[in-house]
Amino acid sequence: MKVIHSWLKDYLGESLPDVNKVEELLTFHAFEVDGIEEVAGESVIDVDVLPNRSSDCLSMRGIARELATITDTALARDPLAELVSLSPTDKVSIQIADSAACPRFTASVITGVTIKESPEWLQKRLRAMGQRPINNIVDATNYVMYSLGQPMHAYDADLFPQMNGQWQIGIRFAVVGETVSLLAEGGKTEDRIIELTGTELLIVEGSTDSPVGLAGVKGGRFAELHSGTKNIIIEAAHFDPQVIRKTARRLGILTDASKRFENEPSRELPPYAQRDIIKLITEIAGGECVGLVDEYLVKQKENITNVSRINVNRLLGLNLSLAEVKKIILRTGAEVIEEDSDSITVRSPWERSDLVIEEDYIEEVGRIYGLHNIVSVMPEAQSLAEINVKQYYTERIRRVLLEQGFSEVMTSSFQKKGTIQLQNALASDKSYVRESLRKNITAVLDANFIHTDLLGIPDIRVFEIGTVFIKTETSVSEYIAISLGVRTKGNGYSPKDDVIIKNGCTAVEKILGAEVVWQTEKGVAEGNLDVVLKTLPVPDAYDALPALSQVSYKAFSLYPAIARDIALWVDDGVVAEVVAETLVAAAGPLLVRHTLFDTFTKDARTSYAFRLIFQSTERTLTDIEINPIMETVYQAVTAKGWEGR
Repeated sequence: MKVIHSWLKDYLGESLPDVNKVEELLTFHAFEVDGIEEVAGESVIDVDVLPNRSSDCLSMRGIARELATITDTALARDPLAELVSLSPTDKVSIQIADSAACPRFTASVITGVTIKESPEWLQKRLRAMGQRPINNIVDATNYVMYSLGQPMHAYDADLFPQMNGQWQIGIRFAVVGETVSLLAEGGKTEDRIIELTGTELLIVEGSTDSPVGLAGVKGGRFAELHSGTKNIIIEAAHFDPQVIRKTARRLGILTDASKRFENEPSRELPPYAQRDIIKLITEIAGGECVGLVDEYLVKQKENITNVSRINVNRLLGLNLSLAEVKKIILRTGAEVIEEDSDSITVRSPWERSDLVIEEDYIEEVGRIYGLHNIVSVMPEAQSLAEINVKQYYTERIRRVLLEQGFSEVMTSSFQKKGTIQLQNALASDKSYVRESLRKNITAVLDANFIHTDLLGIPDIRVFEIGTVFIKTETSVSEYIAISLGVRTKGNGYSPKDDVIIKNGCTAVEKILGAEVVWQTEKGVAEGNLDVVLKTLPVPDAYDALPALSQVSYKAFSLYPAIARDIALWVDDGVVAEVVAETLVAAAGPLLVRHTLFDTFTKDARTSYAFRLIFQSTERTLTDIEINPIMETVYQAVTAKGWEGR
């Protein structure tokens, strides 16, 4: 949401902080701020309004009210606190086919307007918002939308046929195969013809039932304003947010209006927007308001909630009095309607659809009080009610396998293929749940063997303890499995893998004091832990945690490593450490690891073979970079009188 600093002053007056202070207040108490920039002579704050507050804060008034709440000041002018008094008119007839899809629809009529350019102040603010000024009527509808958060649309009234002296407007769902001509987008000259599927909500001209536009998304060519327009109808309505969102997403027409409708602004808002648009248009376009038609079929429910001081303090870790809790909640605009010794009952402001349950108000207390003011408290130690058998024994398994050189991995429970399919999959490649850990363990071995040189290890050893799922004729059940995997060579399985696997399995059985039925295949073993855990005794206490050594973290490179081998003869008595120092000094900063992997002595000389690993934190290395480095290494070897092999 683009927020213009000077526009906020219309609501906050002299209590408005400077633009940098506004950024700080919003960041620490409400929303992230993506940046501040100068546009068209205005300071524009880019505020990341989250979905839970988009119903009221996708507007200048909403952000201004939020700042007033945070700073505990009153708005100098609050358009939503001013009474709306508009005369009714019978010049427009509204027919709503589905009250759930359109609970409220208002239409005002203004006659005798003059279409022209907007005044400079209005154009300037719209440009700062990233909008292209069009004419004074359209610009006014956009201005009020940005001000209050209520989308609006203007029609040329004289292009609507009249029946019995009334303009007829209908709201209904589309018919399959029906089409609507929408206004051109993004500077294009051609209209867009949309074929409808029956799920879209339409505004129609009632006498002929012809589509006028996509409700809540975009207006149509029918009744478009033009330079000769004199009489206009202004629409401000409330539409079902899911209907609007699905239509906008399916058609790829994401407008400022649809964004606001899909976040469901209050049903109470349309008359306030009508009042402001009528005032603005008559000031900048002339004319006279004939009156307003308001079809309010389904009223907005009041949100009344009980807030307990005890629950506030328990969840936030504070020790506020009820008076302090009450004072903070009143700052949101909520009204306290009942109070007892330890709780209050509050009615939320009608524009705040996010304040429904007690936890909503507790969140408000926390952020307004300031989460940075909440002191961390170490909880008191409590005696254990029981020992978790699974946690106890799996932790012992982890320790013994880590001692054996295995690393623990945690892989996804979801797979692209399988026999147990999810009813609501997270993604197309995660439609099934795993029936075994073996496939995932094999994938881990395949992906990680190439890192053995970089890590300085001879092989890859991994294990996982996780849930797998099995399907019977009548149901799906799950159990905890353990799987071990070993890879000693890069091109796949080797019989050496099974030797290491067997040692790992034996270590697991020894620490459990029970046999596990293993299924071993090509360097991967798997067993059912649930079966074994049920036979083991319940421990009296957890094992004492070992003392942790000091650990420091260093960011790893995201780029692949390159390995080079060098073998050389040295005189008898030259130790490997001296050779390594020479190689490291010559190789330079791109050398991240060196490993001695072969040594033998013959004829009073010793042969050393080293593997040198090069890697950059900034780029992928190539032979063009590494070959000159290796030449430097060989030159250093020659200078020492050693012979390269």
